[in-house]
Amino acid sequence: MPEISRRTFVRGVAAAGAAVPLTGLIKKKAQEAPVALRWLEGKPAEGVGSTWGVPWPNGALPATERFALHTGDGTAVPVQSWPIAYWPDGSLKWSAHAVPADAALAEELVLSRAEPAAPATAVTVTDKKDHVVVDTGVIIVTIGRRGGALIESITRGGTEIARDLELISLRQTSADDGDEHGTSREKLTGTITKVVVEQRGPVRAVVRVEGSHRKRGRSWLPFSVRLYLYAGAEHVRLVHTFVFDSEGQTEFIAGLGVRVGVPMRDELHDRHIRLSGDGDGLLREAVRGITGLRRDPGANVRTAQVAGERLPDPATWDQRVTTRLPLIPTWGDYTLSQLSSEGYTIKKRTRPGYAWIGVDAGRRASGFAYVGGVSGGLGFGMRDFWQRYPAQLDIRGAAGAEASATIWMWSPEAGPMDTRFYHDGLGQDTYPEQLEGLNITYEDYEPGFGTPYGIARTTELTLFALAATPAADRLAALARTVKNPPQVVAQPDHLAGSGAFGALFSPVDRSTPARTRIEDRLDFLFDYYRDQVDQRHWYGFWNHGDIMHTPDPDRHVWRYDVGGYAWDNSELSPDLWLWFAYLRSGRADIYRFAEAMTRHTGEVDVYHLGRWAGLGTRHGVQHWADSAKQQRISTAVYRRIFYYLTADERVGDLMSALVDSDQTFLVLDPLRKIRTEPYEPDPHALSIGLGTDWSGLAAAWLTEWERHGPKAEVAQRKLLATMRTIARMPNGFVTGSGLYDIDTGEFAEIAKLVSVSHLSAMFGQVEICAELIALVDVPGFEAAWLQYCRLFNASKAEQAAECGADFGNLILKQGHSRLTAYAASRLGDAGLAARAWAEFTGTDGYTDASPWRTEHLEGPTVLNPVDEASWADTNTTALYGLAAIQNLALISGALR
Repeated sequence: MPEISRRTFVRGVAAAGAAVPLTGLIKKKAQEAPVALRWLEGKPAEGVGSTWGVPWPNGALPATERFALHTGDGTAVPVQSWPIAYWPDGSLKWSAHAVPADAALAEELVLSRAEPAAPATAVTVTDKKDHVVVDTGVIIVTIGRRGGALIESITRGGTEIARDLELISLRQTSADDGDEHGTSREKLTGTITKVVVEQRGPVRAVVRVEGSHRKRGRSWLPFSVRLYLYAGAEHVRLVHTFVFDSEGQTEFIAGLGVRVGVPMRDELHDRHIRLSGDGDGLLREAVRGITGLRRDPGANVRTAQVAGERLPDPATWDQRVTTRLPLIPTWGDYTLSQLSSEGYTIKKRTRPGYAWIGVDAGRRASGFAYVGGVSGGLGFGMRDFWQRYPAQLDIRGAAGAEASATIWMWSPEAGPMDTRFYHDGLGQDTYPEQLEGLNITYEDYEPGFGTPYGIARTTELTLFALAATPAADRLAALARTVKNPPQVVAQPDHLAGSGAFGALFSPVDRSTPARTRIEDRLDFLFDYYRDQVDQRHWYGFWNHGDIMHTPDPDRHVWRYDVGGYAWDNSELSPDLWLWFAYLRSGRADIYRFAEAMTRHTGEVDVYHLGRWAGLGTRHGVQHWADSAKQQRISTAVYRRIFYYLTADERVGDLMSALVDSDQTFLVLDPLRKIRTEPYEPDPHALSIGLGTDWSGLAAAWLTEWERHGPKAEVAQRKLLATMRTIARMPNGFVTGSGLYDIDTGEFAEIAKLVSVSHLSAMFGQVEICAELIALVDVPGFEAAWLQYCRLFNASKAEQAAECGADFGNLILKQGHSRLTAYAASRLGDAGLAARAWAEFTGTDGYTDASPWRTEHLEGPTVLNPVDEASWADTNTTALYGLAAIQNLALISGALR
């Protein structure tokens, strides 16, 4: 990059180091000026409400600040606001806001310090003995406190639209390999054990329902379902989470769904079925169709039925049709099955016991349907429907007094969910044998560790209580809304200027040719991975949201079947790459990619029950395959950004659950296979790594502290104690690990040791340390971290001179150039700045000489046409590439 010299880079770093006075200006602006907001993907077609977060500079606003919202032209918009994080001095760090479903829709919104406008009709919550009643002003939702009906009824204008919503699962005791027949399926239904009203309005109400699936004393698949209702809304949003509490070897999920009853009041010819297909495509049918008959009822009648309107009195039709209406079959059952990411089918039948008739097929269904009539009906849908295949939508009994609508998150037509381990162990019964296996497949096997017991999955569902069968364009808009719920966001300049994430990034800058090249390369790398997801079909119930680790250029595939080279499971922090890429750019496609990854990695790659609760699983062929169960995967640093941008309660749960995850070191020694001396876990002397282990703990503690969670006092004490005692170690972070007291949160005093890994800083430690240094002043902590930053890429002589020994042969030099740049910025050191630029442009990662291109492959060498990276067969593999991607995003901020 000849346009940007070392001198230019040094000036940029020096400027960054001298930018402290800007904090006051940013704080003053936050106190006086409104904040510009926008919709992530433009003004939505449907108003369904939205919740989002806004950061504020340290000390700018009190925690009790009031906020008003307006459109760009000054029209007041009702808003509900609440704090979700605080700075150590008690000032507001993050505020959350919600707008009602019937709010004025405008491209731009403005948030200011003032009294908020009230909604036209507030959402209200009424607690009763047996249920909770939520009234949005449009619909009334009755939520059960016991039994199996999570939602007892949804009424609109006095008309009951839906009733008796229940959770169902099908349990099977065989994976059915094809040589076993007649396997029975047992149906279990959700039973409520706890109901909590988390928010009561006036704009937004949130009710959490907990329980498990039960039948005759058998209980499995504990669930948590949050119901979201907005003022003026005709819909209920459900965020459904279940935990897989089985070893996955002898019992299997054969179906997992949500079922709700829909009263049918209208004449059979005024009852309608709608199923969304590809894009805005829509199947429009009636339970008793009067189109295409041998006798014509009249064009006006046919047109009305297709439109979903009430038909004229049959006495006005051609009587050759009217007198024969009972002879026209009624179609009461419909099924749309999406059994792969590449295809769905639709079929229907008149009623049980009679043949299914094929209707149509397509590629990727939107996951939305409607059943009802001219007097009202239910729209229902599942987000990420085709991406989370095998999924299914069922309508049953539409010709009777009550239809049922089922959203299958796991389709019964797909066969049982196979959660067994994928090989028999290959004789790896001892640690030496397992280490040998690691040396060939990069996957760390251990008997009993490849279990899905305790993993989870969260799915977003939406129910619309509609007053009548909507027109086709409205139904298409509702389907799009389910697919991508409207999201309000703050602009990148405000997100960066607040300092809420440690001032590690700045907005996209193409002000010079060199900066343009960096930004273009960042875009190129994201676009490549985004396209690979689709071309390689990285979809499925457990897989959606993850990416693969490393390509196999010989087979022109990613190494999906080669141990630790398969699913990435957050290896080298792609989660942070994506979120920082979004924070800098505001790009909607990056946001949605990062959102899907957060939903995946926080649920599927982490244990939520059992002996490893609080730990995640290292990369492997299956998301739970590797025996390395670690803090670096479960770390809250991967969830924090999404949580603060959305105030998502489920992600908040995930982070809170990690506060006590230091307890896991009592039950599992991360270094058990390579220790050379006996080690017995002692709560007062636990061996904790200062890199990936401590950074994961610190992220959970910091988040709980700043959220003022129920364990905030413990979290603050342990966080500050570890910071203080790391600082007193003679070699600080270079020491590598320490003996941790789980009660006091302190590390024991230790001799001057050297133990450095190239992975220590690659799983969120850079981000967490930067936030902590900007947040609190713990004597010696910054110096300890800057020592690590200065020395990682330094010469062996420099390392040995300062620490007593060199760090050995390290890799990921380019990935660690951001540490050098960070130290240069904090210290105002021009020499370090020059060294950082040299490391960034000329070490073991992407360089100017790298082939910044892909090659499109078609023909007999590949199963499907794909774009293959030109660097796939060079030393710059995806393993190092992800580190470099993350580094590009962060080091570009140091150029400012």
